[in-house]
Amino acid sequence: MSETQTPTLQYRLDGPDDAPVLILGPSLGTTWHMWDRQVPELAKQWRVFRFDLPGHGGAPAYPAGSVGAVTDRLLATLDGLGVQRFGYTGCAFGGAIGLELALRHPQRIASLALIAASPRFGTPDEFRQRGVIVRTNGLDPIARTSPDRWFTGGFAAAQPAITDWAVQMVRTTDPGCYIAACEALAAFDVRAELARVGVPTLVLVGSDDQVTGPAEARTLVAGIPDARLAVVPGASHLVPVEQPGAVTDLLVRHFSTAWQPAYDSTTGQTAIPAPPVKPVLAAAGPPPQTVPIAEIAPAAPAPQALGGRPDPYDAGLKVRREVLGDAHVDRVLAQADEFSGDFQEFVTRYAWGEIWDRPGLDRRSRSCVSLTALVAGGHFDELGFHVRAALRNGLTPAEIKEVLLQAAVYCGVPAANSAFKVAQEVIREETTPEE
Repeated sequence: MSETQTPTLQYRLDGPDDAPVLILGPSLGTTWHMWDRQVPELAKQWRVFRFDLPGHGGAPAYPAGSVGAVTDRLLATLDGLGVQRFGYTGCAFGGAIGLELALRHPQRIASLALIAASPRFGTPDEFRQRGVIVRTNGLDPIARTSPDRWFTGGFAAAQPAITDWAVQMVRTTDPGCYIAACEALAAFDVRAELARVGVPTLVLVGSDDQVTGPAEARTLVAGIPDARLAVVPGASHLVPVEQPGAVTDLLVRHFSTAWQPAYDSTTGQTAIPAPPVKPVLAAAGPPPQTVPIAEIAPAAPAPQALGGRPDPYDAGLKVRREVLGDAHVDRVLAQADEFSGDFQEFVTRYAWGEIWDRPGLDRRSRSCVSLTALVAGGHFDELGFHVRAALRNGLTPAEIKEVLLQAAVYCGVPAANSAFKVAQEVIREETTPEE
């Protein structure tokens, strides 16, 4: 694979060759087979295009560290097929791709459906923690707990074959690609951009989804100007698998009525589409409130430091959160008062904004240097959260052990002994899968 060539995605096409193209995007840990029960009906009207995420379903294992990178690969694949405009529906990670398409490539997308999706998936810490577990233990712990996240208890108990299928899907995923996808979701946040989604959008969610549930769905509906909500009863995260008939019906109705015609550059006009039909599967009663979970204030202009350079504080706070985790940074900043506040600002601006944000070393290397320096200085009170940071930055427990062994030679055995005690406790906490 050429370094300058955008890798393409593994895909499958069903339906008439001359029909409009409808793309189905998968969730993290699944394959295109999650849509098997939708395809027979959808393929009557559309050329159905399904794809696998990198390293999923036997696809080539070229990790992609951002939602935008996966979207670029999807577009490169479609360009190779001569597909310029299409409808798109995606579940979870696939929904993030749909939002990326609508925001960055609006000329390509005609109509959109978002299933079990969110403008921000949990917190960055949650997905980086999942990456730490996979890097240390492999995908088996994630695979064994996937049915609990994806299906209602009743469905999992009644459908053991599908439950086993779900576990095997995750187990056969490439771990490096899974970790990269976790990093992509950790960095994904389009809450402030939803108003720019300019196509008719169906937001569909399972009533019992504990991962990205009705609250996240209502945030999408509140933010996207032309969005409709459908809540499917008796379904959890993988709604297309658990309630295939309901999802198929909703998709057919949405894409049959809300397909937005392409903009005609010769006339400067766009045909007015038929008004979308509001889905009927939402629970009876008053319409759901679609109030955002949190108001997103407009970004303030970046303050300027002396000499015309941008103030590194905001960049430093971003890096500090990415490396140490939101929970740690929130706790430290909350404890700051009039006496210690200036010091915390100093640390954020210069340690994290000036040094950790420099391009000369990657974060893995900076973690190695930091661990060694803390051992040498005897700063064991800070060593623990830097061990956590090292795991987030991609070091394995075995690599951290090697760093501490190296430090034992040059910094002394007593210091390394104390460091091993701290690191052992942190690694045990961070890498033990939740039951």
